[in-house]
Amino acid sequence: MVLSVILAVLAACSNALGTVLQRRAALTVPTSTSLRLGLLLDLLRTPIWLAGIVGVIASAILQALALVSGSLAAVQPVFILELPLALVIGGAVFHVHRSRRAWWAVACIAGGLALFLFSLAPSGGSDQVPGLWWVPTLLVVGGIAAVLVLVGARRPLGMVRAACLAAGAALGNALTAALMKSAMAVLSDRGLGAFLLLWQTYAFAVIGGASLFLLSTAMQAGPLIASQPALTLTDAVTGVLLGVTIYGEESRTGMWLVPALLGFGLLTYGVFALSRTRCMANCLQVDEAGEQTRDTAEHAPA
Repeated sequence: MVLSVILAVLAACSNALGTVLQRRAALTVPTSTSLRLGLLLDLLRTPIWLAGIVGVIASAILQALALVSGSLAAVQPVFILELPLALVIGGAVFHVHRSRRAWWAVACIAGGLALFLFSLAPSGGSDQVPGLWWVPTLLVVGGIAAVLVLVGARRPLGMVRAACLAAGAALGNALTAALMKSAMAVLSDRGLGAFLLLWQTYAFAVIGGASLFLLSTAMQAGPLIASQPALTLTDAVTGVLLGVTIYGEESRTGMWLVPALLGFGLLTYGVFALSRTRCMANCLQVDEAGEQTRDTAEHAPA
């Protein structure tokens, strides 16, 4: 479990770097009020976005290695650290001063996550999911994500749109991790040939790509206080649920649930508090004034 957590932290660090670069790139292309493939084409012509993709790819590789050596319920919550890591990386890259309030929020996230994982101590489980179990999993998780995307797409630019699209992306990320764990187990046990013949290999690639597109759209859709908590918390909770339900991973229950809930509450507070700080917005190159102007214009009468 220690090795898987270390690999997951490195993956979160790489993903944080990718997020900083993607966020900056997303604000340099024309804003769209609809989910359009033209946005992806615009981003593909932006070098800084491509650099962010390299960070995301490196993160995916590290995440795959973490899932081989550890449980899904332990690996996915670690990605909550992406938010404070984005503060550290973004502050160093863009020379942004981090306030005491921001560092307090980082401490709450780190401490809350440590308490949450220590209390639940997820472990065990199988390397593979019984084939038929994938059907309800894909239908339920995919259905909820589709509803969130449809609701978000029908809303104007602002907090609701950003939160819905980010939550949809988070569900896709968690489902991608679940599929990746299955595929990586086959790669480890049976080799590359079996890995390339596995449907989960192509499913996690497609769903992961769709989640990346949704995340880019969510970053344009509204303020960080809406998108980032929805992204990080939904991903973590869904990862734990998928690990326990479909992989049969076990966690401590009974009185251990009390400190686990306290830890989750503490890290939730930290995520929201950090997302509201000005230095977090600056680290991710968020033009909050521009976003407020854009929201106002969207609601203004013609």
